[in-house]
Amino acid sequence: MANVTPPAQPAPSGRTAAPTVGFDLDMTLIDSRPGIRACYVALAERTGTYVDADLAVSRLGPPLVDELVNWFPPERVEEAAELYRAMYPEYAITPTLALPGARDAIAAVRARGGRAIVVTAKYEPNAKLHLAHLGIEPDAVIGDLWAEQKALALREHGASVYVGDHTGDVRGARTAGAVSVAVATGPCDATELREAGADTVLTDLTEFPRWFSDYCSDN
Repeated sequence: MANVTPPAQPAPSGRTAAPTVGFDLDMTLIDSRPGIRACYVALAERTGTYVDADLAVSRLGPPLVDELVNWFPPERVEEAAELYRAMYPEYAITPTLALPGARDAIAAVRARGGRAIVVTAKYEPNAKLHLAHLGIEPDAVIGDLWAEQKALALREHGASVYVGDHTGDVRGARTAGAVSVAVATGPCDATELREAGADTVLTDLTEFPRWFSDYCSDN
């Protein structure tokens, strides 16, 4: 009788040999505060409207318009947002640095045969400019999604883990049914992130490769 190779069995639910991991951008992979501050200062000068740039960069995470409503009347918010996005490449890209461990975190996912994607509330073309400037090359970049909306991209790409620095990122991961890994490098401290429901809280991305290795071994 001829040998018959049994069909491959699907991995148990929740397990994958090549996981997809999502990463937030601002204050997770990159420290965009210097560049964003410079852009806010330029926006204030251009529009003649006061913006406390230092305060604005202390609460990065939510969409741009959520910040602009603090400084511009409702009828001017969208106009100000369009101007800010247009000015952003000139003022915000060069001063921005990769956060410690960012490149190694992407590499750790790739080393397991996985995919690394970026899901961010930032305007997508500007998000891509940041990554290109810093030489960080994820498999996909999806912008203009915040908090629970991030679950749309995480589900579409089959992400089993989402890494972010904000409680909104935790909500996005949980909505998508992904493991929420939080890094305390943004405006939310470790206690806030745990209370929001993060499964794991890391000091920064330098701790991610070891965590990810353990996660893959367990799953």
